[in-house]
Amino acid sequence: MTRLLSTVLVTLAATLSLSAQRPASATVAAPADVAKPPADAATTASGLASKVLTPAKGTSKPGPTDLVTVHYTGWTTDGKMFDSSLSQPKPVTFPLNRLIKGWGEGLQLMVAGEKRRFWIPQHLAYNGQPARPAGMLVFDVELVEFAVAPGAPPPDVAGPPADAKKTASGLAYKSLSPGKGGPTPVKSSFVTVNYTGWTTDGKMFDTSRDKSPATFGLGEVIEGWTEGVQLMTVGESMRFWIPERLAYKGREPKGMLVFDVELMAIK
Repeated sequence: MTRLLSTVLVTLAATLSLSAQRPASATVAAPADVAKPPADAATTASGLASKVLTPAKGTSKPGPTDLVTVHYTGWTTDGKMFDSSLSQPKPVTFPLNRLIKGWGEGLQLMVAGEKRRFWIPQHLAYNGQPARPAGMLVFDVELVEFAVAPGAPPPDVAGPPADAKKTASGLAYKSLSPGKGGPTPVKSSFVTVNYTGWTTDGKMFDTSRDKSPATFGLGEVIEGWTEGVQLMTVGESMRFWIPERLAYKGREPKGMLVFDVELMAIK
């Protein structure tokens, strides 16, 4: 998960790309298996078929309301291209819950850096809407990166999932995307971060994402931050579940707090 949130306003406008087609400046040739899923494609219970074209490392996948940044091309099963982001200089960003059902389901199967081909049946695509491509649609999609939408709580906001790690103090954490390696900060370090914080009922109470990255001394913040950020390397994004005794100790916001933190620099 990287710094996508500055693109939110662009995102909302760009959403039209998959709900009302626009002409592309160049045609991308249809794949040889555009007519139907091949035997090695995997099919979900809903009927969505997919095949990994380029695998990627990592385990974190987008949630149903995340912002996804992608390159893609779409064809009808007769091989006619109807939409592509490749005519633009940069990939495009969408809120995942604003797209056709097949995209909403399919992108949640992917990790950042992966490229996958989808065969999306009509009931998961435009479902007979006028002036939309009809029938099964085929997309090649590269998931460049993804991020939690502004204010939207992560699906595990209520408590640490089974794959979260826990320190002796009770701080739980999970790496969302790897960093560049190298040194980690110490308690006397100054760090620059982007972050969003929620209470466990999903209410966002603070974020740097609508302002600018925050810089502070690690010895000047709540104990959960002091401990947790020292586990990170530059470029890494991590989710923390901070017990109340390591947070505001009975002051507002009360209870366990959940933070998504991206470590941008150590000073």
